[in-house]
Amino acid sequence: MSGYITVPPSRQARACLGEILGAGSVQYEPQNVEAPKGSFLPNGDGARFLELNDDALFADRFFTVPTGVRAIGFTWTLTAPHRTTTWEYIAITADNTLLTSFDEFNQTPPFVVEHIVPLGGLTGRHTILGRWNAGETPNAFYSAVDLLIES
Repeated sequence: MSGYITVPPSRQARACLGEILGAGSVQYEPQNVEAPKGSFLPNGDGARFLELNDDALFADRFFTVPTGVRAIGFTWTLTAPHRTTTWEYIAITADNTLLTSFDEFNQTPPFVVEHIVPLGGLTGRHTILGRWNAGETPNAFYSAVDLLIES
């Protein structure tokens, strides 16, 4: 099972596109950011892809959300879809704010999954963590998107 957020471009999508110098091996396998469920780190707190946790690498790479937009679409591209319990979208903050969750009822999703995610009144620069919780393993796939939400 593997996949990552492609729209808006996630950190690993940007690395795959060659936009991030020093992004490490995630540029060759952006779909494989897998680690145990429950982390709030862009790399899922796994042993691999530590560069995803380095905010400085992505400081000038963000997706701009225009003033007045209250929700945006996130698109996951899956290379090997498998049973899924939930999809979660979390604003990485001191409190790691859950923006929304989608229950997949342990079904197998299609190769492209789209969700409309409410921004919860956030403004400014924020990293949104997408967490795809597998139904058949203790792991999740992680994908972080940097947004600049105009006020």
